[in-house]
Amino acid sequence: MRKIFPAEELARDSRFIRQTNEQRLGDPRGARVAGGNTSERLAKLTPDLANGPDRARALMHGIFVGEIQALEGAGRTCWDFEVGEDVPLELKLDMARQCWDEARHCEISVSLAEHMGTELGEFAENGLLYEAACNPDPVLRLTGVNRALEGLAIDVFNTMKEFGNMAGDPVLEFCEDWMLADEVTHVKMGSDWLRRLTENDKERLDKALEFQKVVDRLFSFNGFRGEDDDSPIQLTRRFRELAGFSDDEIDEIADMSREARVEAAS
Repeated sequence: MRKIFPAEELARDSRFIRQTNEQRLGDPRGARVAGGNTSERLAKLTPDLANGPDRARALMHGIFVGEIQALEGAGRTCWDFEVGEDVPLELKLDMARQCWDEARHCEISVSLAEHMGTELGEFAENGLLYEAACNPDPVLRLTGVNRALEGLAIDVFNTMKEFGNMAGDPVLEFCEDWMLADEVTHVKMGSDWLRRLTENDKERLDKALEFQKVVDRLFSFNGFRGEDDDSPIQLTRRFRELAGFSDDEIDEIADMSREARVEAAS
């Protein structure tokens, strides 16, 4: 089996429609999904919004395809790197455990999508998560996926958990809470391995953290994820702290979101 499998060759059936990053950023529907009732302004995801249920369904579908790619990415990390030469065996064991978690999340997400009235393929799939998992440096791969994108998953799952609570939907709330606990573990894996693998290599650490910022910035467009009251996805400080993020790192992500919002408004 070859190493570093390209994103464009991932196996998908006819229900899945792939969307490029350029198409995603240029799609005017994205602002409406993030927006409130009558405009394209950002708005926190709540059941009382007229488009709240549709936004929640779109987000749930995004979670599902994200879980597929997270499974594929963790699986590739198990395969792409040699024990001893590239990574310790313990890192591969952590990635194998993550594969099991992500496979379970896929099953849960499919059931939740059906529960919320969504069909697979109703919304497009973007391959950015898996693309971050194609980095040939295992340290950059872990920061891009386990810290940046799995960190985003913490925020998304907590937002959906709160939506389920506000909507009086115990199924959604419980399932999101269950998966949220796993995501905190996945991010903590990334934080721990980042520090272990770069303990005596500050240059590699700085390079990895810069790559993480690039990925975080891609998912902060228009201020979609942040700490402001009207941010559609709320930045979750407490769970990020448990996952190994420092206050300065969380502040930087929040600032990045505010800057993205200002840029979008100008």
